[in-house]
Parts: sequence; C-alpha cells; structure tokens
Amino acid sequence: MTNLLTVSAQPWVERLGVTLLHFLWQGVLIALIYAAIRHCLTRVATPHVNYLLACAALSIMGLAPVLTFTLLAPLPLSPASAAAAIAVPPVWSAGPAAAQLSPALVSSISHTAPPLSFLQCVVAFWLIGAMALSLRVIGGWILAERLRLKLNRPAPHCWQQALDRLKIRLRVSRPVRLLVSSLVQAPAVVGWLRPVVLVPVGALAGLPPDQIEALLLHELAHIRRYDYLINVLQRVVEALLFYHPAVWWVSDHIRVERELCCDDLVISADADVLSYARALAELESTRSLHATAALAANGGSLSRRIARLSGHSYPRRVTYPLSALAANAILLSILAFALFAQQPAPQPKFEVASIKPSDVQGFMIVRPLRDRLTADASVRMFIENAYTVQSFQILGGPDWINSDHYAINATTGVPTGHAQLFLMLRSLLEDRFQLKIHHETKMLPVYALVPAKTGLKLPAPREGSCVSPEPQAFPEWGGGRLAPPSQDQLPASRCGSIGVMLQLPGAHMQGGKIPMTEFVRSLSMVLDRAVVDNTGFTGLFDLRLDFLPDETTSVIPPPPPESEEARNPTIPTIHTALQQQLGLRLESSKAPVDVLVIDHIEKPSPN
Repeated sequence: MTNLLTVSAQPWVERLGVTLLHFLWQGVLIALIYAAIRHCLTRVATPHVNYLLACAALSIMGLAPVLTFTLLAPLPLSPASAAAAIAVPPVWSAGPAAAQLSPALVSSISHTAPPLSFLQCVVAFWLIGAMALSLRVIGGWILAERLRLKLNRPAPHCWQQALDRLKIRLRVSRPVRLLVSSLVQAPAVVGWLRPVVLVPVGALAGLPPDQIEALLLHELAHIRRYDYLINVLQRVVEALLFYHPAVWWVSDHIRVERELCCDDLVISADADVLSYARALAELESTRSLHATAALAANGGSLSRRIARLSGHSYPRRVTYPLSALAANAILLSILAFALFAQQPAPQPKFEVASIKPSDVQGFMIVRPLRDRLTADASVRMFIENAYTVQSFQILGGPDWINSDHYAINATTGVPTGHAQLFLMLRSLLEDRFQLKIHHETKMLPVYALVPAKTGLKLPAPREGSCVSPEPQAFPEWGGGRLAPPSQDQLPASRCGSIGVMLQLPGAHMQGGKIPMTEFVRSLSMVLDRAVVDNTGFTGLFDLRLDFLPDETTSVIPPPPPESEEARNPTIPTIHTALQQQLGLRLESSKAPVDVLVIDHIEKPSPN
C-alpha cells in the first residue's frame, strides 16, 4: 500500500491522468474525421484505400496520447534547474517560505483542471485495464507459438511444392512452411519473420485442390501484406486505449478491410472466383468461434465476403463488440464524473484585509508574518508573490500595475504558513483587483549559467556563514530579500537563502550553504531574465559576490555616470564578477518560459 501511495504521488501520474482524459475528445474527433473521409470516398474507394485510411486513423489515435503527454511535460531549460529558472518565486519570497510553494500551486491557476485524487483514480483504472488486455495480447502470442510448435506436422510434400508455386504467383519472396494442425479449424498465418501457414487436419484431403489453392493464396496474401505484424501492433493499441469505443470501432474496420484486400489479391492471382467462394462457404459451415489463433491475421464475416465475391450486394456493416459497449458506458461515467462531480476547492482568504493607495515610491516589500501579511509595493510585486513567479514572467496589464503602489494589511486570525498566506494574497487580488490571468509558454531571452574556462571557484560551506532556525520555530521572514542601500554588512541570513543589497561602492549578494538552484533563482531576479543552470554542480557553497550594477541588472539601478563608483574601473560588472569571483559565465540564449498573461485587472475596490 505504501508503494502504491508513493507511485500515485509521482508527477507523471497527474500528466498521465490528464492525457487519458484529453484522449476522450481526441479519439472522438479523429473518429469523426475518419468517418467523414470514408463517407466521401464510399463510391470510389477500394478495400485497400479503406484499409490504409483505417490504419492511419488508428495510428493517429495511438500517437495522440504520446504527443499530449509530451506537451503536458514541464518545459525545463535544463534538468538541474527546472523549477529554479522558470517557475521560481521572486526574490522577496525566498528562503523557507519559498520552498513551501511547490509548482503544483502554480497549476492551480487553471480552475478547470480535475483534482489530483480524480486523476489518480483515472490512472489506476487505466493501469488495471491496460495490464489485463496486455496479458491477453501476451496470451495470444503464447498460443500462436504453441500452434507453431505443438500438435502439428509438415504438410505432404506435394502441397508444400504447390505452396511454393503459389508464392511465385503472388510474388512472396520469404520462405513459408505449410503445417497441418489439429488445433485450428480454418487456415491461419502465424508469425512474421518466419511465417507458417496452418491448415486444419483433413482440409487438404477433404476439399478440392482448386479450393485449397485459393485458400492458400489468401493466407499468402496476409504474408505479403505483413498483416500478422500489423495485427500485433493493432492489439497493442487496443490494449493501451481500451477505454475508448472509437478505438474498437476503427480497429474492427481494419479487420474487415484486411480480409477484403486479401480476397482481391487472390482474384488478381488468377484464382477461380467460384471455387474460392465455395471454399469460404465450406469454412463458414465448419469453423467455430475459436477457430484461429488470437494473434492470427484473420477476421471479417465470411458470409459478407462470399456475397461480395459472388457479385451480390450486401450491407457493409462493421460489428460493434460487446467490450466496446461496456467501455462506452465507462467512458460516459468518467465524463459525467469529471464534468459534474468535481468542484474546485475554494482558495483560502484573509479574515480581514485593508488595501489603501500608498505614496511611498521607494523600497517595496511584501512581508508574510505569523498571522498576517503586510505589504507596500506595486501590484506587479503582489502578483509575483501570489503566483510564485518573477517580474519577467508577467505579461500584459495596464501601466499602473507598475507605477501605483498600495499598502496591504491583512490578518488571518490564526497562525498561518507562508505558502497559505500567498494563496490568500492571490484570492485578495482576484476579489479586490478583479484579476484574471492565464498561463502561456513563450520563447524568451534567457541566460545559461556555465563554468568559466578557469573552472568553478565556489567556496565550500563554513560554519557560522548562515543561521539555522530552531526546528520548532515558526518560520518568520528573513533572508532572500533586496535590502535598501546601506554601508553596513548584510546580517547573516538563513542557511540556503541569499541576501541582495546595495552597498557603497556597488551591490552585494551573500548567503551560506547555498544550492545552485537558489543561486540561479536569485540571479534571475537581479537580471530580470530566466537563468538556466548548466554548471553540473550539485553541492552547497558559501556565496559572496560583489559587482557594480549596470544596464543588465534592471532590478538594481546602476550608479549615475558622473559618480565615483561609475568611474572606478576596479569594480566589475556582474558578468565579470561571476567569472572572477565564482568561476561562472553567462551565455545569452532563448528558450520556452512559462509566463502569466493578465487578461483583466481593475484598481481595487474601497475597503
């Protein structure tokens, strides 16, 4: 049970569940397009064309979930920095609080996504069904191998020679053995690389030679068309997408058209149509329901085929298996449950919240405390903290979200963690600012962080470089912030958190026991651009980086051109400082970045 719970909590489970639900409409759409094309070609299409069309439809059905699963995958810029470089919290929400904000919170922006518990049930249902039908496919393969090896004997030499002559007529180049089997009641082909034609005991002696030759030509047509291999792949798709009736419907079309194609090949090889029809009629009267191997490339209605060969009209109708009807009922149940039974959980809200315009245009701050949140900043910064993104990930919106500042004083009434406070801030923005947003993925400029030619110069962690909080202490705000200009040293921050401050004569970044993911997150804030970790460094290090802000550090303004700092050539820019002090280098590139697009926002309603 523990292992099952562990598996159900894996990120791929949610992706797979959404993929399976998406295939509900994808399968219907593919089937409708297939049916429309087939209807348009009714009068001109041959069985071969219909067969290729059905195979194409089933192939697209098999590829659609693979493509969907791939597109639903997170788009990391590098394996080591998926969360840090793209969907990262802003620098003001760093430290322990930021660690509590998982990427799952970002996905909750889409209120239409089914809950994780429902997706886990969908995946569990699919795994059970797929495993059961996969065992059926494996069982069919075992049965086919048993037919090849057990209870059979080589056919008389004259009939093997006859089969070789028929191979030449049908242009089949591979060696084919003819075996007489006591386990089949109708001719069947088993195998792809080393195909074997199985005929029932007594068939070679009980049917006229011309009818036997016609039946052997039909089986050789299956071999020429590689039908055994295609049938195996067809069974695999059925096993994996068993829950969609459209898959079974298209698959049944393939089986019917496959037999008609082979019938046409038999006629094209100058076989007598009347003898062939009589042979099929004889099989119709003798074979049982389980006449052939589970994976043998046989199927279709013999009576319909006989009527077609005889030139009589016969309604072309594809059977709809009982298993597909059951799958249809399950499908409708899943759709009903997904659309009506699941309601999104309400977001937490503050007990009391006050929003007032602020005249403070200097340093901005968003401060989550034990039972309240206080802030004085622009709306853009509120969005950054509430939705766990950085400034460059927010697109759209009016200019006043950057210029107008607001003071927020909100209380919860009970002690609340930072992650919950930021969710409450999200609700506050949606209620009071009428904020509406959506996710997109856009190609944006990024920086790739790579080792410099001189090699990494990351100092090993030392004792006393950072402060570890008490295990039972409530996580107060600290570290990972942009401090106002000062000549004082930045106080020791929490371990794993980076402090950024303006100093004279430049800027300073400092932290102890820093992971690379936290460093690229802070660099993303300073540079206002996503940073990708391509260093390969997986350990911890102590950080001290001194640099002079310039046009690339848009968050930290550069000093005036006439100032002493700007004229001092000994103060390096951040690009140079990274190489000289840490042995790191930034390379410009472009990559897909997850962004938030503001659809609607208004100035806040009165308190």
